Amino acid sequence: MNRATTPDITQTRPQLRHSVGTPEASSALMAILKGRWGLLRLSLHAVLLVLAVASAKVSASAADAGPDGTTIVWLLPPLVLSILALSGTYRRSLQLDVTNELLRVLAATSLAVVTVIAAVAIFNHQSDPAQVLGRAWIFAAIYLCAGVPALAVVERRARRSGAESMPTLVVGAGQVGTQIERRLAEQPELGLRVVGYIDANPVPWARVPERQAPILGAPDEFAKIAEETGAEHVILTFTSSPDHVLVPLMRACEERGIHVSLVPRMFESVNLRLALHNIGPLPLFSLNWVDPKGWQFAIKHAIDRVVSAILLAVLSPLLLAVAVAVRLSSPGPILYRQHRVGRDGRHFDILKFRSMRLDGDRASSSDDWAKPGLAPGGVEGDDRRTTVGRFIRRFSLDELPQLINVLRGQMSLIGPRPERPEFVELFDEQVRRYSDRHRVKSGITGLAQVSGFRGKTSLPERVELDNYYIQNWSMALDFKIFVRTFGAIVGPAE
Repeated sequence: MNRATTPDITQTRPQLRHSVGTPEASSALMAILKGRWGLLRLSLHAVLLVLAVASAKVSASAADAGPDGTTIVWLLPPLVLSILALSGTYRRSLQLDVTNELLRVLAATSLAVVTVIAAVAIFNHQSDPAQVLGRAWIFAAIYLCAGVPALAVVERRARRSGAESMPTLVVGAGQVGTQIERRLAEQPELGLRVVGYIDANPVPWARVPERQAPILGAPDEFAKIAEETGAEHVILTFTSSPDHVLVPLMRACEERGIHVSLVPRMFESVNLRLALHNIGPLPLFSLNWVDPKGWQFAIKHAIDRVVSAILLAVLSPLLLAVAVAVRLSSPGPILYRQHRVGRDGRHFDILKFRSMRLDGDRASSSDDWAKPGLAPGGVEGDDRRTTVGRFIRRFSLDELPQLINVLRGQMSLIGPRPERPEFVELFDEQVRRYSDRHRVKSGITGLAQVSGFRGKTSLPERVELDNYYIQNWSMALDFKIFVRTFGAIVGPAE
């Protein structure tokens, strides 16, 4: 495509300053903090660690724990901060993962405490700082668990308001580049604001109608475009330009201090287990697959059954109360059974507390209510929910009997939600990679559900999240989803 006659470029370039101007901060505080979150995080950690040490000394003194360790314990804050700095905690990160930061901070604190105790044992074995250090570790854990999430909330708010967003250029104006733009717009907390595309031969707008940002030019115009837009971040996706054209662009980013992110080829097969090796100067990435039939998932399923048995015992009074309420709400059975498709395409009956009246019962078909691109769920057809049914569905109490499905081995606590056979056949034809979900057991809750995709929400988005979960599964990810489930339950009603 001739750049001189490209409508996107000639029509949008004169309005560039207006469309990509830096957004005003939502408050004076946000303006002061702009670009200083790493320093602020360091300062917060330092203050909390100093308070932890001071609290430990006061506590030890009150308990007559002795004077040992009252001086050496002050090595704890600088040692923890040094470990965190070396691990990259204070560098800017796209994703504000509070859980990971807490684990990293607590691990650094534990390592620092062990290091101090080991050093004392080697060089001054007559001293016994364990009493004070143990208290310092406990106080640090308490203070950090309170302070770290609070700062994350403030930073996330700053990013969402635009006060902390970085002007971003996307190299490649095709399907993947457009998907990047859309997702960044949906997740402003990532702090990246797409201001335009760089592409010498962009895909016509008719083929990517979701593309909103203007096409600003070709790779050889990068220096001028970066100057005009004030770009601070570049995302390299797929483009027809050869590597020898893109290499100068990368070097220009390095010279200007512009952050660069890459979307790799075969990105749908890449997971968090990616390993980087070097064969001389040539980087080589190794893909390590998740085996749903391997020993890791065998352990997961064993834990599922143990936890489900414990939850059934602990929640038995609640289960009994809901069962009685359902029975009194309207005539009919307490439990509702429905055919679903699980692992390897096997059918099973999912269990729920009945939430609807039986009168006027009719089977709803996909033609009655379904819309293209939306997953089934919520209220289908006529609203026949009872008063009790509305309440238990609002707080997902109707899903609790599925603990029995987990105990039977038909389901897992965490995994993709199972679907009815007729919809599985339909979606398998319409949605790319839909059937991949059947590699693992279905779950009571999953990554899609805690990410806001419950009820009649985007089916392709839900499928992508389910497949991401399978490819990147770990016990840590299961734990995060389990914790986030409580927030999803008390969130907005479907």
